[in-house]
Amino acid sequence: MAQGPATPSILNRLDLKTLRLFVAICEDGTLNGAARRAAIAPSAVSKRLAELERALGCELLIREPKGMRATPAGETLLHHTRRMLASAEQISLELAEHARGVRGFVRVFANLSAIVQFLPEDLQAFLAAQGEIRVDLEERPSSGVVAGVEEGAADLGICAGGTDTRSLVAHPYRSDRLVLVVPAGHPLAGREAVSLADTLDHDHVGMHRESSIYAALRDEARRLGRPLKLRIHVPSFDAICRMAQAGMGLGVVPERVHALLGPQMQVVAVPLTDPWAQRTLLLVARPGILTPAPALLFAHLRAAG
Repeated sequence: MAQGPATPSILNRLDLKTLRLFVAICEDGTLNGAARRAAIAPSAVSKRLAELERALGCELLIREPKGMRATPAGETLLHHTRRMLASAEQISLELAEHARGVRGFVRVFANLSAIVQFLPEDLQAFLAAQGEIRVDLEERPSSGVVAGVEEGAADLGICAGGTDTRSLVAHPYRSDRLVLVVPAGHPLAGREAVSLADTLDHDHVGMHRESSIYAALRDEARRLGRPLKLRIHVPSFDAICRMAQAGMGLGVVPERVHALLGPQMQVVAVPLTDPWAQRTLLLVARPGILTPAPALLFAHLRAAG
């Protein structure tokens, strides 16, 4: 096998079909399985794999008795190839939309708080005025929002205040307040307000581990030197309210979320007095001039806030 670094001219000869076959081999673990998926002969798959390894100058897959396993170089190629193939698919879809008259796309990553509380109305108003723009919205934890915008996977992002926005430009978007949700009849249900310290003798239901709300609860409990009696992690605010309704534990959600979901589940909202319970959501973008469609949405969301 030829060795040495791959040159740009060699990389330019790589084609999407070969890279798709490489992904199929990694996912299936065998040449035969990849051949069945691509509807070509196993010998043709083997030939393309050999050409790919020769072009890149390194071994990508280790042949084992029960199949094939990616080498460290193969894992690197697999990571980047999956992203590249996803981008190629997105290019195809977006160009088809342009052919039908769409004049711009905006990719937005946002945390769950923004998606549930504010973005439905804000995006509806934007799209009513900009009907030829498409918005692709994806939920991510706040740290994932920042990473996605930095990497170029999203044009704009909305994350919790206090998130390390690193190199991004950040502007205040909206404010919210966190409340404790408890079942009707719970000892804390009649309180006008509570601190997290008042709740730590009780079981809690928490958001997933990457959630900024869960991180705030965990960090405050650590500061107080007391354990957070977390009974279960759940992926959504409605799940928190439902678990609280069933008596599984106390939950913490934004006040507006409780207003939307809580009454029908018969859970009571008690304001939290801790300073971190008053939050600002941030609108983030990469430094520099935005392309027209993202710039329009950026301006709309800043004005809406």
